[in-house]
Amino acid sequence: MTAESAVRVRFAPSPTGFLHVGGLRTALYNYLFAKHHNGTFILRIEDTDQSRKVEGAVENLISTLDWAGVHYDEGPQKEGQFGPYVQSQRLKIYSEHARRLIEKGNGYHCFCTPERLDQIRQKQIAMKLPPAYDRHCRDLPPEQSAMRVSSGEPHVIRMKVPIGGEMTFEDIIRGKVTIAHKILDDQVLVKSDGFPTYHLAVVVDDHSMHISHVIRGEEWLSSTPKHILLYKYFEWETPQFAHLPLLLNPDKTKLSKRQ
Repeated sequence: MTAESAVRVRFAPSPTGFLHVGGLRTALYNYLFAKHHNGTFILRIEDTDQSRKVEGAVENLISTLDWAGVHYDEGPQKEGQFGPYVQSQRLKIYSEHARRLIEKGNGYHCFCTPERLDQIRQKQIAMKLPPAYDRHCRDLPPEQSAMRVSSGEPHVIRMKVPIGGEMTFEDIIRGKVTIAHKILDDQVLVKSDGFPTYHLAVVVDDHSMHISHVIRGEEWLSSTPKHILLYKYFEWETPQFAHLPLLLNPDKTKLSKRQ
């Protein structure tokens, strides 16, 4: 197997609680896939949501993986050449990539207040429409946006999703998947506190860490078109995706962390 085709996979939990059986199963699939292909298994801590961070969760994640015999090759305490492997230590990298998106016209500053966003959401719910941002700030003149940012006005950065058309991609488990652009939101990529959301950070990190296969739960399937769009905007090669079925209770309901 050449270096170009080397298998590199990752398990990327958020430290918002202790590791549960669903997360452990995802880690195990990634670990076994890497070992089968003589590849590399990476642990990355996705802690950009600081408000939900649980004290001791990272230590629990590492000790539980160790207990289960799921040993990672690169990650916290095992630094490789693509670290750091904790997202809160990579903020400058995300900021630079968000700036690139805006410069290329694939992202924009949004100045809508939480109150306005809530009003839009309530109106859409009343009309039985799926809640989504109304793209109010999408076409603001760049000079005006820059002036408002420099004045210190609170804002987020959103990605520009194509208005029409659809996205088709291949999933290793599910085969061909097609999702219309119109059901995708202009996703927030950088929050008002300067921290990236999952969607920007995961794409930047997977590319930077040379991830070849993204193996994760099916709850992320609907986010995959947004991630593929970001790969296209950055002109990067897209990894292969595999979305695992959810763990279910005997009555077919989703197995929750409490259970």
